[in-house]
Amino acid sequence: MPELPEVETTVRAINKFESHILEEVIIHNRNLRWKVETKVQNLTKRKLVVKITRRAKYILIYLDDNCLMIHLGMSGKLRIQNNADNYFKKHDHAELIFKNEKIVFNDVRRFGSIHLSKNPQKHRLIKNLGIEPLSRSFNKSYLKNISENSNLCIKKLIMDQKYVVGVGNIYASESLFMAKINPKRLSKDISINECDELVKSIKAILKYAIKMGGTTIKDFYSADGNKGYFSLKLNVYGRDSKACNICDEKIVKTVIGQRATFLCNKCQS
Repeated sequence: MPELPEVETTVRAINKFESHILEEVIIHNRNLRWKVETKVQNLTKRKLVVKITRRAKYILIYLDDNCLMIHLGMSGKLRIQNNADNYFKKHDHAELIFKNEKIVFNDVRRFGSIHLSKNPQKHRLIKNLGIEPLSRSFNKSYLKNISENSNLCIKKLIMDQKYVVGVGNIYASESLFMAKINPKRLSKDISINECDELVKSIKAILKYAIKMGGTTIKDFYSADGNKGYFSLKLNVYGRDSKACNICDEKIVKTVIGQRATFLCNKCQS
């Protein structure tokens, strides 16, 4: 599933369409996670793209009077294609047409979605989301405050979207390893100093993953066609039974909240 770094990478790839006119949106398949409303097409013709940004894992394309919200779901991706290159791929569900190029939304599993909203921050899918992990608001005090009365294990807490957004499974495992915290520990037992280390680790991991273009585990590609190379730098995720890069202990795979979790029992306490 594309997580925050992959979505941020995608946003940066399509930022070049800011200040361009969106000629039209073509929907080939409305049957995504939620049925695409006809207003997505009817109210977006010949509109100026004012800004392209991200909130959590939602791509927000602000027009002069509306905002297109795109979620990539489990397998979705955007690609930039010249209008003259009139080829079509299986699972291409929508096209955002500009003068010379278009943004194509492809989603094999159709868990992605496309919406139109006057105020996306108040949209039902966004309004209750937690804070951004790269913001100043996400700090040791905030993490300590939400964790001190929680019976969740720390990995489940930092992946809970109502507290903090975008710390997906890969990045949670990697951040906890960097902070030397066992993912199975109860959140309420995490000290303020450990909260500080974990916040720093999450920010560092996410920033580095964005710099590297995200993580290509199966089939993620940015909109400009580039793979994500963060997978080459993984310390624990997907490395079960391999030697820890720090202590040579074997990396262990376990399951937390139905998600594969990887750790070093010697480095992480």
